[in-house]
Amino acid sequence: MTDTGPYTAQKPPIAESPERLRERIPGWGADLDPINRPSATRLQWQEDTGAHWEFPERQPEKWPRERSVEHKMLTPVFGTACPPRWLSGAIRRYSYARYSEGRSARWLLFVLADRIDAFENHVESFLRLRPDNPITETGVKSEFTHHGLRSRLGQHRADLKHQPLDPIIVAGPWAAAAGGAYVGARRLVDSLRG
Repeated sequence: MTDTGPYTAQKPPIAESPERLRERIPGWGADLDPINRPSATRLQWQEDTGAHWEFPERQPEKWPRERSVEHKMLTPVFGTACPPRWLSGAIRRYSYARYSEGRSARWLLFVLADRIDAFENHVESFLRLRPDNPITETGVKSEFTHHGLRSRLGQHRADLKHQPLDPIIVAGPWAAAAGGAYVGARRLVDSLRG
């Protein structure tokens, strides 16, 4: 008969007693007895918490805030740094209102909204007459000044497979926009001449 190891109904013998393990390993078994747990005092209900409220004061809503369908009400405190706006904001609001947190569609819509938000901010930078600088803002310059090639080769990096696509992904939209602007300008000049 062969040894079946842990796949038997019998409990395997303990190699060392709990007392011996506690002597040898500082803190071993701290979670066995609730009295020995470091968080035992935090687990007990305290009548006097020091709070001066039953429910925290609610932060005022300056605009209708997004709330997951799982939640009955908006949390008392919420972020206001990046209010949703334009098309990306509409997509985010739709995702919050329609899909629960466990649905992939919700998170895919959030990713789509993020990409659209980036595009909206690029367009807005042109409208403000302060266009984004793709050389400094994407980190392309540091590839040449901070050993970009050496940090990639011979390092067993997991992202080596997609690195040839990085210049296309970073520079592609800018090249397409420049090409579109050139074609548009040429057509405008040709129509004014003709």
